[in-house]
Amino acid sequence: MGGYALLAVGTAITVAAPANAAPAGGSSTSSAIQEALQRDLGLSPQQAQVRFQQEQVAFSKEKTLRIELGDTYGGSRFDAASGKLVVGVTDASRVSQVTAEGAVAEVVQHSAAELSATQSKLEQGSASAPKSVTSWYTDVATNSVVVEVLGSDASAASWAKSLGANVRFVTVAERPRTLWNVIGGQAITTTAGARCSAGFNARSSSGARYVIDAGHCGNLGGTWSGTGGTLGTVFRSSFPGNDYSAINVSSSSAVSTGLVDRYSAGSDVRVTGSSGGSVGQAVCRSGSTTGWHCGTINALNTTVTYSQGSVNQMIRTNVCAEPGDSGGSLVSNGTSTVTALGMTSGGSGNCSSGGTTFFQPVNEALSAYGLSLVLG
Repeated sequence: MGGYALLAVGTAITVAAPANAAPAGGSSTSSAIQEALQRDLGLSPQQAQVRFQQEQVAFSKEKTLRIELGDTYGGSRFDAASGKLVVGVTDASRVSQVTAEGAVAEVVQHSAAELSATQSKLEQGSASAPKSVTSWYTDVATNSVVVEVLGSDASAASWAKSLGANVRFVTVAERPRTLWNVIGGQAITTTAGARCSAGFNARSSSGARYVIDAGHCGNLGGTWSGTGGTLGTVFRSSFPGNDYSAINVSSSSAVSTGLVDRYSAGSDVRVTGSSGGSVGQAVCRSGSTTGWHCGTINALNTTVTYSQGSVNQMIRTNVCAEPGDSGGSLVSNGTSTVTALGMTSGGSGNCSSGGTTFFQPVNEALSAYGLSLVLG
C-alpha cells in the first residue's frame, strides 16, 4: 500500500446542489438586470422603472376587485400597452365598478371560478391524459382554459370531453422538458450509495452523451443523478490499472455543457479543448466537497498504488482534495476558458493542511471510449 486514498464518498448522503457564485462587485447585478430588460423586453432603465410602478399600482387593486366582484369576477391581467389592470366581468352592470378603481373592464363569458373548475377537472383526470397533451392552463386574455397538444391528436379532444371540460386546443411543435446543466465539479450520486463529482461532458460520433468520470466511481454501478435529476447508468468503467469511466446520460432533461464550476472563485469556466498537461503547469480542480482549488503539476506518467491496486500514467499534483471530490475536473488555470486535463482520482492530505492528489488524464479515457469533449 502506498498510503493514498480514493476520494469518493462511499456512504449514502444527501447532497445539496451547489450554487454558482454571484458576480463580483456590487453594481454588476443591477447592470445585468438592466441588460436583460433591454434585451428581452426592449425597456430602457427609465421605461423599466415606469413599468414597475405601473404594475405596483395595478396589482394593488386586484385583490379588492376580486372580492367586490365575487361570482362575476372573470380574472385579471396587467396590460403593458395601457399600463393598467384589465379585469374581466361576466355582468356588464359591474363595468363602472371596475373603472372607478382606475382599471379597464372587459365583459367575458366565463367567471374565474368557472375556469378554475374546468382546470380542476383536467387535473383530476391527468392520469388518463394522452401523451400528446403537454400542458393546460387558464388563459385570462382569451377567458378560456387552454390545452396544448403536440401535433394533431383527436384523442386529446376525446379526453377533455370525457371529463366534461370545455377547453380550447392549441397545437405545439415541441414537448416541454426540464432544463438543468451537467457541469464539471458538481455533485453526482448513485443509487449504490455514494457521492462523486462530475468530470467532463463528452459525446460519441452518433450523438450519445456521457459524463467522463473516475473509474472507481463508475465501478459502484447503480443509477447516477446530478444536481437537477437523473443522469443514467454506467456505460463502461476501468479501475484499477486505469481510473476512468463513462456514465451514459440517458435523461432527455439533462443538458450537456462544456462548463466547469469554479464555486466561490467566480463564474463557471468554459472548456475549449484538452491536453495531457506539463510539469510545472498551474492547474485547478473542481469538486463537490471542497469546491475550487489550485496548484501545480509535479509529475506526469505517475503510478500510484491504492489498496485496490495500482493505477498507471497519472498526473501528480500538489492540489488538495477530499472525499467526494473524486471524478471532479482538473483543468488549466483560467477565469473564463480552460483546457481539460483529467479527473480526480485520489491522494493524501486535505484542504486544511494541503496534500498530494492524482488525476486520471482525460485524453486516455476519451480515446478508450471513442468520445470527444463537449466544449463550451
